[in-house]
Amino acid sequence: MKEIDETKAPLLDHLIELRKRLLWSFAALGAAFALCLYFAKPIFAFLVQPLLRAGQGKLIYTNIFEAFFVEIKVAFFSAMMLAFPVVANQLWQFVAPGLYAKEKRALLPFLAVTPVLFLTGAAMAYYFAMPVALHFLLSYQGDVGGVSQEALPGVGNYLDFVTKFIFGFGVAFLLPVLLMLLERAGIVTRQQLKSGRRYAIVAAFAIAAVLTPPDVVSQLMLAVPLVLLYELALIAIWFTEKRRARDKTAEDAAG
Repeated sequence: MKEIDETKAPLLDHLIELRKRLLWSFAALGAAFALCLYFAKPIFAFLVQPLLRAGQGKLIYTNIFEAFFVEIKVAFFSAMMLAFPVVANQLWQFVAPGLYAKEKRALLPFLAVTPVLFLTGAAMAYYFAMPVALHFLLSYQGDVGGVSQEALPGVGNYLDFVTKFIFGFGVAFLLPVLLMLLERAGIVTRQQLKSGRRYAIVAAFAIAAVLTPPDVVSQLMLAVPLVLLYELALIAIWFTEKRRARDKTAEDAAG
């Protein structure tokens, strides 16, 4: 009975700690949501700039509640990005006590580079991929058999388009971090990743086909960076393997 009670205590401590970290995360998300809701219109004004530069100066809404819910979605979308560093820090604070010092040093670079890669992907989506896709999609306007065809995008539809692009590109650019973590955990090896390069290229184009409009240029703008990031991950893994080998040699020599 005493052994059971002793095992319950650490579990209870972990649950209390998890609750604490979740409360801080939700508090950060709530504060960020309130702030972003106040600035929802300027944020959405920033998001519509690619549409404006593509020559479309009008957005419509046919549902009376649509514009209101778009502002809520904009605020939530922005709050998730704004609160991400706090949420990631709380996750780290929960996981870190169970790691060795060597494991912490190994994981910290991954945590540091994650927001950089995500923002790089999001910026590429906003400044390059979205304008190209919008120019293509809006090119269908004009005379069709004597009938005038005009694009009248809805605010909700456009917001879905924007969030799909930004989150899709942002998450896709985290590929090197994912591959390096899988290699670090021993799930895959660099040799396996090298031998699976052909499948990775096919997967990159499949992901691009899902996340972008059905035009070749937009798909290439995501697929090509994904392939390059895959190769970058292989190079980074090669460097980490060499460093681990040197560290092991130094430890054996010291021992």
